[in-house]
Amino acid sequence: MECMNQHMNKKAAIVTGASSGIGSAVSQKLCALGYEVFGFGRDFGKTAWHETDSMHAIVCDVLDTDKLCAHVRQIAVQHPVHILVNNAGVGYYGLHEELSPDKIKRLVRTNLETPMILTQQLLRHLKKNAGYVISISSVTAAQSNPHGCAYGATKAGLASFSRSLFDEARKYGVKAVTISPDMTQTNLYRNADFREGDDAASYLLPDDVADAVEWILAQRDSVIVTDITLKPQHHRIQRKVNKNCGHQL
Repeated sequence: MECMNQHMNKKAAIVTGASSGIGSAVSQKLCALGYEVFGFGRDFGKTAWHETDSMHAIVCDVLDTDKLCAHVRQIAVQHPVHILVNNAGVGYYGLHEELSPDKIKRLVRTNLETPMILTQQLLRHLKKNAGYVISISSVTAAQSNPHGCAYGATKAGLASFSRSLFDEARKYGVKAVTISPDMTQTNLYRNADFREGDDAASYLLPDDVADAVEWILAQRDSVIVTDITLKPQHHRIQRKVNKNCGHQL
């Protein structure tokens, strides 16, 4: 019983898109920092996720809003939620007229709608606990994005939401932070005709973003860094090779 009470009193963190990439790295970092971590993802079977007494994998598509909200409400009742990491994201790239309506809807729902809904569901708890809403945006939020118009727009919306949320909730002790990584070695670009360069100095690692989260949490209570941009030293991308015909796309 004492062990159960310890888990229930432990500060909890909710991370979306936790089954791989940035979400997995952030989840492991938060666990190492002593948080009870609830990671949401569609499939944990092919990942390096290691479930422990303090890391809990929850299989759930973030676009299943009813199921997602039911899960987070139950977590919030049983655990003091101090951190929400809005990380789940999807990317579709190319000429805008070539994007299907379904892909545009998926971009908006995954990258913008879901973070706003989750924040709404948890905000009263985060106010009570003077917690954090950490949103993983992108450098595309602050720049023009030919061949990524819709993706960049959703990330700009997420950054705008985070800034406004901080101004709205700061008096309650809530800290809203946007992290905007540049090219990162994840599977986000699986739908693109480009990938990170071969030079290790031309891309970020998921652990770099997790380290930024740790740095945010290390600041004293009365200090909040609202926006962090992470970039690799070099700016290089590489066109993918078409395996069917053996040349670059």
